[in-house]
Amino acid sequence: MLELFNQTTLQCSKIITEHYSTSFTLGIRTLDRKFHLPIYAIYGFVRYADEIVDTFHDFDKKSLLERFRADTFRAIEEKICLNPVLHSFQLVVNQYGIDHELIEAFLHSMEMDLYEQTYTNDCYEEYIYGSAEVVGLMCLRVFCEGNTAQYDHLREGARRLGSAFQKVNFLRDLKSDFQDRGRVYFPGVDFKAFDPTSKKAIEQDIQEDFDAAYQAILQLPKGARQGVYLAYVYYRTLFDKIKRLPAARIQHERIRVPDSRKLALLAQTYVKFRMNALLASFW
Repeated sequence: MLELFNQTTLQCSKIITEHYSTSFTLGIRTLDRKFHLPIYAIYGFVRYADEIVDTFHDFDKKSLLERFRADTFRAIEEKICLNPVLHSFQLVVNQYGIDHELIEAFLHSMEMDLYEQTYTNDCYEEYIYGSAEVVGLMCLRVFCEGNTAQYDHLREGARRLGSAFQKVNFLRDLKSDFQDRGRVYFPGVDFKAFDPTSKKAIEQDIQEDFDAAYQAILQLPKGARQGVYLAYVYYRTLFDKIKRLPAARIQHERIRVPDSRKLALLAQTYVKFRMNALLASFW
């Protein structure tokens, strides 16, 4: 009956993803089916760690995160855990050989959120790596299915894509991060004096990440390419919307892409990939 336990814990991570993120759920559904549950498991793990530091204000967040860290590595070592999120995550870590260093870096960035409020350049880069780039690398391990050469070749692109996504999130959540949590992630940026010059410099940095990531997306394994491309298109759409708005609007409003637009992007991406596949088979 262990297989039943494994499957039910993986389904728990799927439910978490579906309830927390429409965009990631849509992206995962366009991956090859064999990747669905492993990526749900990764998302469930990172989402719950993020919840500890961002949401549980009436509890001892430091103790909760320390317990979560210890339980995570115990689950990976013992290959069993009664916490369904950690059990499903350890299944993926052990099956695909996800580097423990990536998990350590991620949890370290979560811990930084307990203390850091204003980030230097070094702290910013450290936080981006741990909170976002390593998540892209975990997913890449799954997509490459043990092909180490392919993983190494695409590693930088996966990091840049995760970096772009996180920086867009920072722009989108500029108001709530500052007002609700007292954080300003962008180095040298004063929220109260956030101006067009600061916004433009951040956008240029994000654009460079997107450009580098796009080239890697084109080289992903076929079963992963469409889903990752959809996530890329969604974030580019959100980024383009943010770019068109004045800095003052970003300070006072959380910018989002409506669910109807997300579904339209899904349909457009599906048609594009179907047409490319038909053309390839024809020629």
